Amino acid sequence: MLKNAASKVIFSGIQPTGTPHLGNYLGALYNWVQLQKTTDATIYYSIVDLHAITMPQNPATLRQAKIDMAKSLLACGIDPKRSVLFEQSKVKEHAELQWIFNCITPVGWLSRMTQWKSKLGTNTSSTHSQSLSDETLTTGLKMGLLDYPVLQAADILLYKATHVPVGEDQLQHLELTRDVATLFNKTFKTKLFPLPEAIVPPATKRIMSLRQPGSKMSKSDPSDQSRINLTDGPDEIRSKISRAQTDGIRGITFDPVNRPGVANLLSIQAELEGRTIEQVVEDFQSVQSNKQLKDRVTEVIVEALKPIQAEMSRLDAGYVQQVLDDGADKARSVASENLHSCFKTIGLV
Repeated sequence: MLKNAASKVIFSGIQPTGTPHLGNYLGALYNWVQLQKTTDATIYYSIVDLHAITMPQNPATLRQAKIDMAKSLLACGIDPKRSVLFEQSKVKEHAELQWIFNCITPVGWLSRMTQWKSKLGTNTSSTHSQSLSDETLTTGLKMGLLDYPVLQAADILLYKATHVPVGEDQLQHLELTRDVATLFNKTFKTKLFPLPEAIVPPATKRIMSLRQPGSKMSKSDPSDQSRINLTDGPDEIRSKISRAQTDGIRGITFDPVNRPGVANLLSIQAELEGRTIEQVVEDFQSVQSNKQLKDRVTEVIVEALKPIQAEMSRLDAGYVQQVLDDGADKARSVASENLHSCFKTIGLV
């Protein structure tokens, strides 16, 4: 629980990839819901559609994906009376603050970001100037892929967020946000922007691919068999779990290195039941077959998703859009005031 929660502001965003999968739910969304119950902080949850367009999008698909994501968030337990849920693009101040930050952020900070380097496919010995000037490396890459961490900083600092729920793979981006806030404050001799802290859940949940348990469960995986979507019915779940990669070793043990597939299934069951890995493994002490493990995990997933799926069916698109519009109005009222303070600080007004 956050100390002095009444003075705290939480911000987090999720891309509109349509319906989330089990990895999204256990890795982030469950924590979002719990934060509503464990703190009195002001909470902003944004569907970050401006981030989504750093990759090609079909306009009609993107529009529907935003509604589907919002519906999923509400069904998982995001309460619009407790949290401000909105579409990023409906609050223009995000892009305006990004431009201000663009004007002070060194390019070198961005080119050192791990995800940019992975897109370039460069080795760490290359300088940022060499990487950016090498057209063989940057051909086909767009500016948005380099610059989106600055938009992330704007997303967070626009609401003067003090805390950000993140996984370990996002800590570098939060550090950049802190660096941008520090640079702005120092440059303009102000204390306008706080330095946000990370909220990393205990034992951050990393749910792995059902087909390649060495990789995270991901929407970008071309195989739908690699993930459990929150909309999957009992038969689909049973089929996917039965085909999940395990091994031929007899008995059920938790060994992420040597038995990653079995370990992943045990992790899923433990997280959904709110128990420890040790407690779950104890249940299978006399079990020799992976099939019995898969059958049990299937039952647990089906039961856990029932209330979420029932709520998804109940929610209609009109209501969901109204929640988003109301959220955008609330977010905009704060964003416009904070951006005006920023404009005043740098001399634009």
